[in-house]
Amino acid sequence: MSVVFERPKAMTDKLMHYCPGCMHGVVHRLVAEVLDEMGVAGETVGIAPVGCAVFAYNYFSCDMLQSPHGRACAVATGVKRANPNNIVFTYQGDGDLAAIGTAETIHAAVRGENFTVVFINNAIYGMTSGQMAPTTLPGQSSTTTPYGRDVKTQGYPLKVCEMLATIDGVYYAERTSTDTTKNIAATKKALKKAFTYQSENKGFTIVEVLANCPTYWGKTALESLEWMKTDLIPYYPMGVYRDNGAQVK
Repeated sequence: MSVVFERPKAMTDKLMHYCPGCMHGVVHRLVAEVLDEMGVAGETVGIAPVGCAVFAYNYFSCDMLQSPHGRACAVATGVKRANPNNIVFTYQGDGDLAAIGTAETIHAAVRGENFTVVFINNAIYGMTSGQMAPTTLPGQSSTTTPYGRDVKTQGYPLKVCEMLATIDGVYYAERTSTDTTKNIAATKKALKKAFTYQSENKGFTIVEVLANCPTYWGKTALESLEWMKTDLIPYYPMGVYRDNGAQVK
């Protein structure tokens, strides 16, 4: 009998707590597959702050740390500087990384800290009941914007990859998606590139992954994937926003 599918060694067999249809579990698996393929799971430290992925330490078999809300990049800085030969990654949502953690994210990038950020952008606060996030689209409803985000009073969404791509300390920044199998495969490729650059001591790397939130978007899983195609991806175009490695080849 040939094995055609198995759990990555970098993942545990714990039952995940995520809502039905949520793509967090898919991205967890992609990260684990990359760690397995690179053979670095035993030398990897992951850091998850408060958010939907608050229990990520239950799902990865590599070393994991829990950080306060928004402080994952600060914790990752200390871990990587103390253990420069380890692979270090943060796993953060948009409310965490782009709101309470904005300063930590930007200044880690400015310093060119040599770790990888896995940034899940589902345009809403998921764990805390669906409030407007920095990435919530104009007109998108949430529990705190029931009539839709009004840019006149609540400002425009923050485009993280576009912003970080202007910072010299950022070596690589790419935005991908999880709405199709093709885009999921591209996400894995981007994650592997980011981890590879880190292993080569190139500096700050980030992969922004567009994901869904069926529960607080008020949609079925299939409807949420369609909304990603029609609304989320057009506002947050996928692509490489900075790749210093490509520039020097």
